[in-house]
Amino acid sequence: MKNRFLLLGVLVLICFVTACGNKVSSDSSKFKEEYEALNGQEIGNSGLKYREVEINEENPFVYKTANDIIKMIERKESFVVYFGFSNCPWCRSVIETLISVAKDNGLEKIYYVDVKDIRDTMTIDESGNIVTSKKGSDDYYKLLTLLDSVLDDYTLTNKDGESISAGEKRIFAPNVVSVVGGEAKELETGISDLQTDAFMVLTEEMINETYNKFKCSIKCVLENKNTCSSEAQKAC
Repeated sequence: MKNRFLLLGVLVLICFVTACGNKVSSDSSKFKEEYEALNGQEIGNSGLKYREVEINEENPFVYKTANDIIKMIERKESFVVYFGFSNCPWCRSVIETLISVAKDNGLEKIYYVDVKDIRDTMTIDESGNIVTSKKGSDDYYKLLTLLDSVLDDYTLTNKDGESISAGEKRIFAPNVVSVVGGEAKELETGISDLQTDAFMVLTEEMINETYNKFKCSIKCVLENKNTCSSEAQKAC
């Protein structure tokens, strides 16, 4: 009887481990399919096409909701989270390099939050007033508070080309945030300073710059450091 219970316990453990492994594999496959599905497709009537990307089957992405990230921050965990969405042209410019950085530096997981539908949307009306045309989710607004120290301001441009502050921060796409001990330490878009257009051909110099940007920004998570000093960043 004792042996039967022991065997049952082993079988349960094997099933649990297998299920966890399949979850990571399932997320990786889902991410690959989601991003590659848009390869070469035309974007409306713009005459532009989505950038073709090749996503490694063993990519590090694990799907999370905004609420999941909130709970991880509240538990004071350390992790890297990527905010973006598959049809974001700028995201598609850097995503392959982000995967390379993770693989080369031993970052096993990057949590992925699709921000396309959870953010608020603001516009400027004919009178020049800022109007919220779509409210964000409650969890989105909570993330704005929790990540405030690294987020950029949300600004809009009026008909005269002037920038107007929306009075809040914004989770843009792509935004890759390094969280250490529950505190947001670094935010990086990964976009090369040389890239002026989301659809332009990426040069080796641009890709290398993106690589170094991401490598530096995730350094404190990889090394489990509570601080990300400016000196350490410069040394990257």
